[in-house]
Amino acid sequence: MDLNTEPVKKILSKYKFRDVAIDELQRVQRVYPDIKANTGLYTFSDSSQRELLKLVGNIPVNYKGRSYNLPIQLWLLDSFPFTPPICLLRPTANMMIREGKHVNAKGRIFLPALHNWDHPKSTVTALLEEMITKFEEDPPLGMKSAGDGHDPNELLAFVSHLNLNEGGNRPDQGINKVSVIGGGDLGMAAVLSIMAKGSVDKLVLIDIPDRPTKSGMLDLEIFNLPNVEISKDLSASAGSKVLVLTANAWSEEQSYLSVVQTNVDMYRRIIPSLVRLSPTGVLLIASQPVDIMTHVAWRQSCLAPTHVIGAGCNLESERLSHILNISLLANSTGKQAWVIGELSDNKVAVWGNIGSGTDKQQLTPVSSTTKPLIDRGFEMLKGRGQRSMSVGLSIADITHSILTDRRKTHSISTLAQGWGGIGSEVFLSLPCVLGINGSTRLAGVTLSPEDDAKLKESVTSLSNFFKQLRI
Repeated sequence: MDLNTEPVKKILSKYKFRDVAIDELQRVQRVYPDIKANTGLYTFSDSSQRELLKLVGNIPVNYKGRSYNLPIQLWLLDSFPFTPPICLLRPTANMMIREGKHVNAKGRIFLPALHNWDHPKSTVTALLEEMITKFEEDPPLGMKSAGDGHDPNELLAFVSHLNLNEGGNRPDQGINKVSVIGGGDLGMAAVLSIMAKGSVDKLVLIDIPDRPTKSGMLDLEIFNLPNVEISKDLSASAGSKVLVLTANAWSEEQSYLSVVQTNVDMYRRIIPSLVRLSPTGVLLIASQPVDIMTHVAWRQSCLAPTHVIGAGCNLESERLSHILNISLLANSTGKQAWVIGELSDNKVAVWGNIGSGTDKQQLTPVSSTTKPLIDRGFEMLKGRGQRSMSVGLSIADITHSILTDRRKTHSISTLAQGWGGIGSEVFLSLPCVLGINGSTRLAGVTLSPEDDAKLKESVTSLSNFFKQLRI
């Protein structure tokens, strides 16, 4: 690998961490001398282009006692090595990409080492080693035809006999697939509750690597529930319609800001990968604090706000409706109670019409005659808390509405900017209609001075706290 050519030197001079990047490249050169460095224009998903450094070459892959060369290409962003390479296969004219767990139809490579990249612990040489191991287990290329004359030094020489139409290694398509990321108590509760709803064809539970294995995860593996897959690999989530994040990577720091920052850092490693693997899926956030973490996930995912929602006050809304015996009240008034705002003591209630679809839904403030009833309901809610099983049931209800395109209204964490005069970019629980295309927020409503003050206090508090985080 020659790092002294003029094009390479010129592009390296624009990299933010030039000296660290050169050290990393020199290590690659020592271990993989056949990999070359040059420059090129990389086209991003938004069609923009940028000149970047790229590594091109072959990695040796062993199969049935023989060694083959696998052609790859690694694009290095200008923040390398603190951001992972963009890894691609470079199939020749007679090669066919075998779309599977670690490779998509365009040859983009997805591996745990990329999903959990954390320099300096993560290195390109370690990434290539994992790539070799994974591709020895699941060859990513095949022959377009069985004709003679193919290069015996290429991986195609041994995968030409494989059935490329086998579905075992292909991403799930056209099915109701849900992935739950986080193997703790809440993740387990979400899995069991979602499966109980019966609207899921396949559910994947992914425990975050480097965390102690939960006994519940082991039990799921032992008893082997139908349609449930256990994994530590984010790529198992590919093709999900809903991605539920329950993971909480709390540190031992004492300050609230520090422990939330730990969660933010964890999200930074996993959210972009989840979105790449399931670009049309809906992110459903249940990690705490849910309003902040939903905001973080939206920022890091670059998705539309309709596709990033939090569990928010959905549980409180369902509880309040039950406590107030709304089923009887609805017969005469046609109204249902919704809890909105921050998941804190500042949450408030509004009334909404019962029905599905945004055309039938309209919010109204709590009147002086109904306020005592609402206050009594809130008083009865105190002390119930957010237990894992209860939140899991709430998550399942939200997931069910999305998968079945039910168009049911839920009070979920969503981008509140523009609702009821809110000018700040914050996430709060608001009534939203949920379906397969995500969320549709209901129109705002005029609140009482007391409730409006609570909402504004939450907006200010969340906005100020968010500014302290390193996103």
